[in-house]
Amino acid sequence: MKSRTRLIALLVVVVAGMFAAFAGSVHAAKSAGATLTIWTDQNRKDAVTTVANAWAAKNPGVTVNVVAIQNFTDQRDKLGTVDVSAAPDIITAAHDWTGQLAANGLVEPIYLSAAVKKQFPAYTLNAFSYGTAIKKLYGVPTQIENIGLVVNTKLVKVPTTFAQLESEALAYKKAHHAAVGIAVQQGSGGDAYHMYPFFSGLGGYVFGVNSAGNLDPSNIGVASKTLLAHASLVDKWNKEGLINSAVDGSTAQSLFLKKQAAFWITGPWNSQLLEQSGLKFKVIQVPKIIDNAVPFLGVQGFMVTKWAGVHGVDALAQDFVANYATTPSAQVSLALADGRYPANTTAGKQVTDPVLAEFGKAGVGGVPMPNIPQMNSVWGGLGAAWVKATKGSGATKAATAFKSAAHAIAEAIG
Repeated sequence: MKSRTRLIALLVVVVAGMFAAFAGSVHAAKSAGATLTIWTDQNRKDAVTTVANAWAAKNPGVTVNVVAIQNFTDQRDKLGTVDVSAAPDIITAAHDWTGQLAANGLVEPIYLSAAVKKQFPAYTLNAFSYGTAIKKLYGVPTQIENIGLVVNTKLVKVPTTFAQLESEALAYKKAHHAAVGIAVQQGSGGDAYHMYPFFSGLGGYVFGVNSAGNLDPSNIGVASKTLLAHASLVDKWNKEGLINSAVDGSTAQSLFLKKQAAFWITGPWNSQLLEQSGLKFKVIQVPKIIDNAVPFLGVQGFMVTKWAGVHGVDALAQDFVANYATTPSAQVSLALADGRYPANTTAGKQVTDPVLAEFGKAGVGGVPMPNIPQMNSVWGGLGAAWVKATKGSGATKAATAFKSAAHAIAEAIG
């Protein structure tokens, strides 16, 4: 009886070994000669290529083909119409594409271990999550992008309260006969993104969250009770010239660089310009107004497309995105090459560039731009409300402007 048991056990081991060997040979066969195609834009191509080749070196027989698409957003727009032979297995993506791409079945869910998830702020993972009932993760965050308040420290003190910011900005404006106290871009078309710290600081929000934890497009906070209760502050800022909607991007930049404004709201895309300006500056988060004046966050990362399964490289694509692109070393490489703060918190501690680190701190507690399709109906209306309320003479009362915007957005969403 014992010998029979031993024989059965031995057969089980042999059969298991055969299956393991077979599985290994199948995996090797799939890997050998496989090509993984990654789409990115020209600015990120070198960094993505370096990271992808480092991963490929650990996967013998795998070739990585990194393709630079002319415009970053073309990756999203072309993904559904591209010929299968040229389709990407992975794309570098912005988190606010998630709802559109997931709803259209163009990207696959990604599963991270609990240990990996702990290395990322929850809001960066939520930014790439989508689902009407059950939320799933559709992208791995690699970089965070947000605006901050740039302060010329040779001209003014770094403010710790909004009252101090307002006082210093207006005093400098008066002394130098400047156009505005704070150089923040809007322009005739509006700019809800750059105005978001003022919006959040007054208690405004775009969409609320339902009981399932999903963004609720029927809960629109563009004219929230808190914002309307303090909308008169916007009227005050307009009257005293703290901000003005006539200032566009190039004007805001010029005002700060020419010392016609001591404060500038901008993002890390201007880091090199700031460093080369010769100005002494510090980047901080806009001080609390009524609520914390946090910025919108743009979270960028990698997504696995449906084409990876069609090409037979789904396992490889998932391994690169979920297991390699999440590592601190990969995230630091991508962040430094593109001048954006890494999403991985361990990687963030390794950033030595002071300006990049300051922009990272300025984004703490920020709100990821809503990644549901209904957000497309918000940008224009919210931006227009700020333009109407801050255009100087003849401006609309802020409470009226935001109520009107909220109504128009609700109608557009339908």
